[in-house]
Amino acid sequence: MRHKKLLVAFIVLMLTISLIGCGIDNKLDDIKGKQNGSESTDQKKVYEPTFGGEIVVPISYIKTFNPLLSSNKSLYYFNKLIYESLFDFDENLNLKKVLVEDYKISKDGQTVDIKLKDNITWHDGYKFTASDVKFTIDVIKYAANDALYKDMLAAAFKAAKPTDIQHILNVKIIDDLNLQINFDRAYSNALESLTFPIIPKHQFVDEGVKTKKKTYLKVLSEDIVPIGTGPYKFSKYNKLKWVELVRNDDWHLGRPYISKIIGKILSDNELAVVSFETGQLDLTRTEGVDWEKYAQNNKVSIYEYITQKYEFLGFNFKNELINSEKGLALRKAIAYGINRDNIINKVYLGHATKTDVPIYPDSWLLSQKNVYNYSIDKAKEILNKAGWKDIDNDGILEDENGKKLKVRLLTNSYNPLRLKTANMIIEDLKTIGIEVIPQYDATIDNIDAETAEKQWNDMINQIKNGNFDLVLLGWELSLLPDLSFAFHSTQIKEGSNFINYKNESMDKLLVKAFRATTRSEKKDVYEEIQKLIVDDLPYVSLFFRNNAILVDGKIKGEITPNYANIYSNIDKWFVPKEFQEQKEND
Repeated sequence: MRHKKLLVAFIVLMLTISLIGCGIDNKLDDIKGKQNGSESTDQKKVYEPTFGGEIVVPISYIKTFNPLLSSNKSLYYFNKLIYESLFDFDENLNLKKVLVEDYKISKDGQTVDIKLKDNITWHDGYKFTASDVKFTIDVIKYAANDALYKDMLAAAFKAAKPTDIQHILNVKIIDDLNLQINFDRAYSNALESLTFPIIPKHQFVDEGVKTKKKTYLKVLSEDIVPIGTGPYKFSKYNKLKWVELVRNDDWHLGRPYISKIIGKILSDNELAVVSFETGQLDLTRTEGVDWEKYAQNNKVSIYEYITQKYEFLGFNFKNELINSEKGLALRKAIAYGINRDNIINKVYLGHATKTDVPIYPDSWLLSQKNVYNYSIDKAKEILNKAGWKDIDNDGILEDENGKKLKVRLLTNSYNPLRLKTANMIIEDLKTIGIEVIPQYDATIDNIDAETAEKQWNDMINQIKNGNFDLVLLGWELSLLPDLSFAFHSTQIKEGSNFINYKNESMDKLLVKAFRATTRSEKKDVYEEIQKLIVDDLPYVSLFFRNNAILVDGKIKGEITPNYANIYSNIDKWFVPKEFQEQKEND
């Protein structure tokens, strides 16, 4: 639909990271990879890991096999089976070493010395070396400055963006296993920026030949044959139909159990879900929030995980009512007055995780939690102390001058989940004496693309013009932690700080976090940032949305998907012998 294209344009030109248009805390144990489906006798049975078997997973249409330019999430995950990076994210979004044996960050935070593992080979048998790392970085830096490939690189779905890589000044090769990466400044996300897939230099440059501009163009323009260092190797490609991967028996972390993975090419995730239901796929990501219906199917296992899709209520700090001493009291009363658990249960069917800050709920950086638990009494008390009373006993509070406490709420109501959430927020705030006037059509049903596009454009214009008090929206946050885009005052002109939030202390902390020279310093500064967020409340944080993968019951093992990689630990997945034999008989 055209409105989705406009959304993407708005992301790139105005907000810099994705603005998404689309439970409860005691379910966290289930979310962390635990199977939510009902257990059959078969599921309770303990199986011994067995080598062999194959699984079929969905992927989108392939425009390029180049992992640096792949813009689709399903291909991003699929490429992780083939390619590896220096570092990757664990379930807490902390870094884990992948191709790295050891590393050291200099005291000034500008240099990272890296020692590579010495037992790694490419799928074609060549030795993995520091030259491959430098070559990959050089390709990315070249593409980021090339008019033809800059936008393609920026649109690619991955953790590190071109702007992150651009902080790398140069890479110095010490020997085959050691290299030094120099950054242009102390950069706290230096290691996070090194999570891009490494590609083999020898595939594009003959030994002893100097790398030239045309080499980079060759990498970026050619439909390359995938050669990586990961647990699975490229085998065959039937255009527009499927891609076959086979087990890498020489993988440096050990031989995976499953012999073959077929990537079935499908147009979208909705079709993937249908294909899973009809037995054509063994795994798929869920659509929407209504996946509990699969829990009754004993042949399906559900593995839920928290995404980076963060929902929030933003305040317009151009509004005097919001940006004042009484405004802080109002913001806090609103935070206490919204029943987030109720929204999570009724709108998202329990598939969201409550939060008080825009930090991933399981993040190693998280320090603030359970601050604004739902309390009507506390919300009313805060409002009363700030001078608002229900003078005429109509349920809506007035100030000392008799002015009603009214605020306007803006959202994109063509999104049914947002619409339901907005309507529930209106009712919650009415309970504590705040009248909320919706700036959206609350009755829209089965909206068409043209109407949705118009509504989106109208909402964007109202945000630009500051014609709102509260706005209900969401971010798909980057895996690289940096909240400057939303809260630093310099981002008001850029458009991403569209609530016009200015706080000198916040500006200083965000810069300090960006320039932290150690991981421990970074964590300490983020603790200060989170405290300021909950104290000053530029946003009321609502929740992070959850997602899940549906997995055929024949697949066993340590299935622990996360937002960074739904195939996490795939080397520990297996298909029991009896299911392999059943497949052969079929």
